Amino acid sequence: MGGGGLTLLGLGLWALAVLGQGSTNELTDDRRLTVERIFGRNEFKTESWGPARWLADSSGYTTLEKSPTTPGGRDLVRHDLATGSREVLVAATSLIAKEGDPPLGIQDYAWSGDGRKLLVFSNTRRVWRTHTRGDYWVYDRDRATLMKLGGEAEPATLMFATFSPEGDRVAYVREHNLYVQDLATGTVTALTTDGDAETINGTSDWVNEEEFHLRHGFRWSPDGRRIAYWQFDTSGVGEFQLVNYTDGLYPKLKGFKYPKAGETNSACRVGVVSAAGGPTRWFRPNADPRNHYIPELEWAPDSRSVVFQQLNRLQNANSLIRGHAQTGRTQVLLTDRDGAWVDVVEEWHWLAGGRRFLWVSEQDGWRRPYLVSRSGRTTTRLTSSAADILDVVGVDERRGWVYVTASPDDPTQRSLFRVRLDGGGDLDRVTPAGQPGTHAYTLSPDARWAFHTYSRFGQPPVVDLIRLPRHRRVRVLADNSELRAKLDRLDRPGQEFFRVAVGEGVELDGWCLKPPGFDPGRRYPMLVHVYGEPAGQTVLDRWGGDNYLWHCFLAQEGYVVVSVDNRGTPAPRGREWRKCIYRQVGILASADQAAATRRVLSERAYLDPGRVGVWGWSGGGSMTLNALFRYPEVYRMGMAIAFVSDQRYYDTIYQERYMGLPADNEAGFKDGSPITHAQQLSGSLLLVYGTGDDNCHYQNCEALVNELVAHNKAFDQLVYPNRSHSLSEGATTRRHLYEALTRYLRRHLPVEPAGGERDDE
Repeated sequence: MGGGGLTLLGLGLWALAVLGQGSTNELTDDRRLTVERIFGRNEFKTESWGPARWLADSSGYTTLEKSPTTPGGRDLVRHDLATGSREVLVAATSLIAKEGDPPLGIQDYAWSGDGRKLLVFSNTRRVWRTHTRGDYWVYDRDRATLMKLGGEAEPATLMFATFSPEGDRVAYVREHNLYVQDLATGTVTALTTDGDAETINGTSDWVNEEEFHLRHGFRWSPDGRRIAYWQFDTSGVGEFQLVNYTDGLYPKLKGFKYPKAGETNSACRVGVVSAAGGPTRWFRPNADPRNHYIPELEWAPDSRSVVFQQLNRLQNANSLIRGHAQTGRTQVLLTDRDGAWVDVVEEWHWLAGGRRFLWVSEQDGWRRPYLVSRSGRTTTRLTSSAADILDVVGVDERRGWVYVTASPDDPTQRSLFRVRLDGGGDLDRVTPAGQPGTHAYTLSPDARWAFHTYSRFGQPPVVDLIRLPRHRRVRVLADNSELRAKLDRLDRPGQEFFRVAVGEGVELDGWCLKPPGFDPGRRYPMLVHVYGEPAGQTVLDRWGGDNYLWHCFLAQEGYVVVSVDNRGTPAPRGREWRKCIYRQVGILASADQAAATRRVLSERAYLDPGRVGVWGWSGGGSMTLNALFRYPEVYRMGMAIAFVSDQRYYDTIYQERYMGLPADNEAGFKDGSPITHAQQLSGSLLLVYGTGDDNCHYQNCEALVNELVAHNKAFDQLVYPNRSHSLSEGATTRRHLYEALTRYLRRHLPVEPAGGERDDE
């Protein structure tokens, strides 16, 4: 197959003539999918349920439910676990700020510890990935009063409001400073006053939010007397500018601090301040706060000290440090080290009144839970088999069990197991053995009940209430019956999970979708869906949403769709599986992908080796480029979305975790970057990007375009103004994107082989 089929000069005309066309498939047959049905009508949306909150005493839970009497409002409803009876705790009519107004639009909510006050988050604004800024209101059930927090603050400027343990105060962040408001008097006390564009109190900078999910940056002490919080000093960090050309006559710039690999980080520190105000006591665990990270912090149960995790810049050592709240003295309790990188421990549980805690480590080659004494001197390993846990779901301390997610025998599955707290056993399966698929659990505080969400590949989720430890179903909470009926009417493709050998005893997991009415005597084109980086898997036995449906649509069109997880993906297959890609991201993974594709082609005579394509998003977009550039004899076309073309352009925390520092791994950064191999392009390539992407910057696309032009390579490009990494802004953007992908696929990877090619253009 030749080049991209279009010269760069013809790109603009092609974009207007082809990408601007209407739907690729207007069939209305219930058996047939269309892009418009999937992305235009929201026809296959899963059933919503919740958000649910467990009550502190584990007697029940609350949900938001549409009010039967107040248009546009939602009631807060308590559900009894034993009987299933329901009681409206806060009616929508109670959440009306003033007469004539509609009820508050509830984005999120939380209860005070005694359940007498309700905190409502509304009028929200998106800050990067999520809606974390807005208005907060407190409804007092005893007094039947509704109060807006923030005093005279401008609307939609509060972040992360949180009840004190007693429920009498609320702390929140506003404009980079931390405040506490007394609910009885309304008095607002500023705990910090130095917050500005470069000094961030109580939340985080961009890169810590993105990579460590550090958003809510403060913690109340259990006794309610103090607050521990993060502070970031972003001075000296490089500023990246997003350019908005379409919202006015002149472009608008939006700048934010973004440390690229090898560049200067924010300085980070944590400290403790009195909830009544006063000076902050800062902890000083290291002399170089710009080259360490503090991703997690929690109070010890006695309220006298905080415990936080500190990673060095290379992220190959994670120290657990205790800081004394009054003196600021610090003590290292333990340090977890690895020759590659160590993961942050997010599953934090204090036990025995604060005398012990749970820790998770890969120190012996498998991801295991450990029970550690408060001093860090005594450690008990809780599992013995050669198997990973994925996370800690909850602890039943009274009965001596830790609940974990694991899949010892099949990395495409996810199930619930329990482990004895005394270390006297091993993984004990709780999810019934006859239920394959992906199972997720949210346990009640006493670990006797759980919300259980279950799905399979091609089967949408079911949510039910179960009783532990016997996994007894009590009632179904959401069954997606309407969606299931709609899916049952489809002409569904054949599907299978498989393993493919790629040499040296390595086998990779994959799945395959075949066209309905599959004919083994035909020759089909193959489209490979790839991600391949350490942040996620594609080969999981779970509901895949719109992507799954689009792949089914392509199978109905006559494509075989395949996905394979290479080494380096976060599958529960041991440390070596995950970390063998250290310092060679994009190199080993793309070699695995190419080897898997070759083997699949050789084993399946119905696939046409001359019609193989690959597509992916984000890290999958980078992998698509590496596949197409490095292995042009295997892949004939590719569609790369929101990719990183040069690893130096991505952020410090992610890229350095897996690659080391650019100065110490110059060859790895260069060889792993798709832009290095762009001159080898011989197939068809579509580049897709949003110019407002704050995560993977449009810079990646323009740099790659320059390189392709320098080598006179033909390619095609589709740019969405001001769209972010998700390309989700605008009601019709997703439909337009997938229509464009479909047309490109039809044109450059036709269902019929050469000579019988359809021309849909």
